[in-house]
Amino acid sequence: MSKITLAEPGVAMPPTQADLPYDDGIPMETQRHKAQMDLLIDALLPWLAGRQDGYVSGNMFVYFSLTQVRNQDFRGPDFFAVLGVPKGERKSWVVWEEGKAPDVVIELLSDSTAELDKNQKKLIYQNQLRVPEYFWFDPFNPDDWAGFSLDHGVYQPLAENAQNQLVSQSLGLALVRWQGNYKDINATWLRWATMEGELLLTSQEIAQEERIRADQRAEQAESQLQYTVRNLLREGMSVEQVARLTGLSEPQVEQLGN
Repeated sequence: MSKITLAEPGVAMPPTQADLPYDDGIPMETQRHKAQMDLLIDALLPWLAGRQDGYVSGNMFVYFSLTQVRNQDFRGPDFFAVLGVPKGERKSWVVWEEGKAPDVVIELLSDSTAELDKNQKKLIYQNQLRVPEYFWFDPFNPDDWAGFSLDHGVYQPLAENAQNQLVSQSLGLALVRWQGNYKDINATWLRWATMEGELLLTSQEIAQEERIRADQRAEQAESQLQYTVRNLLREGMSVEQVARLTGLSEPQVEQLGN
């Protein structure tokens, strides 16, 4: 059996993510931009945990051509998600390694990037990366948001549905504007939601809800125990008898019976 090679001798192979730059040292625009990116990513991670595939990241270089590499024309979407790919850590997203471009890209607008995001980057996502869905959102001007879906190679604007959502058909989820507090910033945030309008929660929000439910169950159990102890005492049982019956100490019975 002949050995299969990826390239003929002397033909250079395309660089991998291990070979390519993955950090330009430029931070996100503002604290709110960074928090908005984290919210989009962190809320999608628990959702992805229920799948066998998928990847989500942000502010990471996406490589789509060797010309781009030669020109050092690095592109780093603020948020992107990809389905149908193995899970796992990446240094950058290299299309020729992964076999596909992102399914969804979101750019967070600012005064210095809005024109680029709405024009040049939009054309790159449309014509070169062919990203099925592209959205933008301004964290400081939440009325400036839009979505586009690739139709025969051209982005067509998405209209808000009756629930004021912009729907991602690729993910089967919706984007909504939510007023609330995240990371001690009270603002209008772009968030993922189900088609029924239920927000996708971050792992921290899920843990907080579980703590609240646990506290409520504990309060209900204590109220029920107090009700039972008081009834037994009213029926004529002694503190010692109630303690034996319930497994409580006598001081606990006296405290609940008061």
